[in-house]
Amino acid sequence: MGSGITNIVFAPALPLPVIAGLAAFAAVIAVLGLYKGARGMGWRCLALGALVLALLNPSLKSEQREPLNDIAVVVVDQSPSQEIGKRRTQSAAVLDHLRKELARHKDLEVRILRSGGGGDDAKGRTAPVESTRLFEALERTLADVPPQRLGGVIMITDGQVHDAPKSADKLPFTAPLHVFLAGARNARDRRLVVEQVPSFGIVGNRLEMTVRVVDLPAQPNQPPVRLTIRRDGGKPRTIDVPTGVEQSIDILVDHGGANVYELEVEPRAGELTLDNNRAAVIVNGVRDRLRVLLVSGVPHAGERVWRNLLKADPSVDLVHFTILRPPEKQDGTPVRELSLIAFPTRELFEEKLNDFDLIIFDRYHRRGVLPRIYLQNIVRYVRKGGAVLEAGGPAFATALGLYRTPLGEILPGAPTGQVIERGFRPQVTKLGHRHPVAADLPGSRSPIATPAGARTPKWGRWFRLIEADTQRGMVLMSGINNRPVLILDRIGEGRIAQLLTDHIWLWARGFEGGGPQAELLRRLAHWLMKEPELEENDLRATVQGSELTIVRRSLKPEEVTVTIRAPSGKERTATLKEIQPGRATAAIAIGESGLYRISDGKRVVHAAAGTLNPPEFADVRASAEHLGPLAGARSGGVIWIKQAMDRRALPAIRRTRAGRDSHGRGWIGIRANGDYIVKGVHELPLLPGILLLLLGLGGLMAAWRREGE
Repeated sequence: MGSGITNIVFAPALPLPVIAGLAAFAAVIAVLGLYKGARGMGWRCLALGALVLALLNPSLKSEQREPLNDIAVVVVDQSPSQEIGKRRTQSAAVLDHLRKELARHKDLEVRILRSGGGGDDAKGRTAPVESTRLFEALERTLADVPPQRLGGVIMITDGQVHDAPKSADKLPFTAPLHVFLAGARNARDRRLVVEQVPSFGIVGNRLEMTVRVVDLPAQPNQPPVRLTIRRDGGKPRTIDVPTGVEQSIDILVDHGGANVYELEVEPRAGELTLDNNRAAVIVNGVRDRLRVLLVSGVPHAGERVWRNLLKADPSVDLVHFTILRPPEKQDGTPVRELSLIAFPTRELFEEKLNDFDLIIFDRYHRRGVLPRIYLQNIVRYVRKGGAVLEAGGPAFATALGLYRTPLGEILPGAPTGQVIERGFRPQVTKLGHRHPVAADLPGSRSPIATPAGARTPKWGRWFRLIEADTQRGMVLMSGINNRPVLILDRIGEGRIAQLLTDHIWLWARGFEGGGPQAELLRRLAHWLMKEPELEENDLRATVQGSELTIVRRSLKPEEVTVTIRAPSGKERTATLKEIQPGRATAAIAIGESGLYRISDGKRVVHAAAGTLNPPEFADVRASAEHLGPLAGARSGGVIWIKQAMDRRALPAIRRTRAGRDSHGRGWIGIRANGDYIVKGVHELPLLPGILLLLLGLGGLMAAWRREGE
């Protein structure tokens, strides 16, 4: 409903300073005339006054105004910390009360903003919540609210708002701010804080991380509490730590890639939540320079392939020896006298054997260089976690081959004594297509047809295959008559691989188009050295935005269900679907920030979403520390919901004027701004021009007549 407002306005014909100067000049003349008793001064003053009024041009202005409703914004905190105790119920009750109270004021528009602190990802889904950011959401809402119409802001929260300004000067509004706090005052809680932890560490080394257990409120003479530590979901390790002080803990970097450490402190009686009793850290393990021992039995073209591959990697420290004496030369010269520099067999194969990450025997055969006891040392080295690659040549099929030594007990392929020397293209086996060492090798999935109709990979041929029977292990590549070419096996804690040809160097030379020799050998070496990305039975998980992707590698085609535990402890299951041989996956939407634990019943992996130890659960006690000073600076009030509900005294809402108190006992105020829009204007001049002219001329004529008397 509109209303009419009438007032007097001026439309000066000259700038106000000029009119003021003329008025002052006229006043001075009038005063002097009156002082000297000049005749006709009254009529002259009347004429001058009429001139000044004419210059001011007064008029009567009437406006037809339509009042605008003020706007009240209610911000409801829906962050995860609101799930603690009865906070969600308390917040809902207050919101219902405010709706009813605000609805009584017909000149008030209410906007309710629900914010959980998490933004949206690229697919429009809610991203994991790391902190409560109510003011960011409020500022976006106020972007289309005129400041002169904002009557007030009401926040329903537990008070842990992580983007609250440090001072009221930085608030995006000047209207009153009222805060309703959900939760109980002075609640007990215990939290685990990771103060410091290295991001990287050398595999096999120990590092120190610093943690602190905080009890709120603090208790004097508190005994030590038990802290449990797990690495990669393994066996727990427990230690006792004091509360309130920093404690250093040593951790072992066990493997390359992400080493995930889960920490959990025992609960305190009556505490709010156990969510912040847990913490997680990730230390990326990096290997020091990998030490590889390459022993070549004879000089041959393929020797350079191995050397170039290993020397090209700056992280590999290569020790290479080649035995130059041909096997047919038997002149009785002692082995120790056949080289200018003695082959340090005792140092390499006894004293420093365990320092090597990988040992490669390239076309090696017995010549008395390595005594039997050293070969037994290599067998023990493999069983305890070492790695050996045997790339055999023709000698492997003879009595001088390594199979006739102690190494034979761990080699997966037994020679038949035959060497096949004719062209063939190695093929990836059905099992090989599931194994990450051989799966998706360039050319393996682009077969070409032979005249006989068979399908073979699109890469160059090899011309020698040492025939062997597979005793155990995994055959990833086969050749003539489906005889094994590449066999992998696990021995105790270590690994061994057998390459039953010495012609892989033909791929390096580009013969018949070559082949992926560098990629194959790189994968083979990394599998032997237990690089996680080459594990054939493996479970992995990654997070991108709000999506958790789980990938499981397996040599057996089977449907697998995994259990996913969110950072809050909630669990759910997902079924993985095989999208290609040996690779099953699932993509799941997530909404929490922190560490996710995924298990298929045999393996446990972790994936970090956002910040591992988010601020949202750093301190979960309801508090007026952050919002209380801001509300006070804006003449607002802070109401503890539980206490008000216990007294059945939730505050009423009143309309207040600017500059007045906005809260009192039993009420809070929403400012009445009185904003409006003008629908119509009517303006009537108070002194028409003809009237002013008559007054001026009449005054002058009367003054002249008076002076003439």
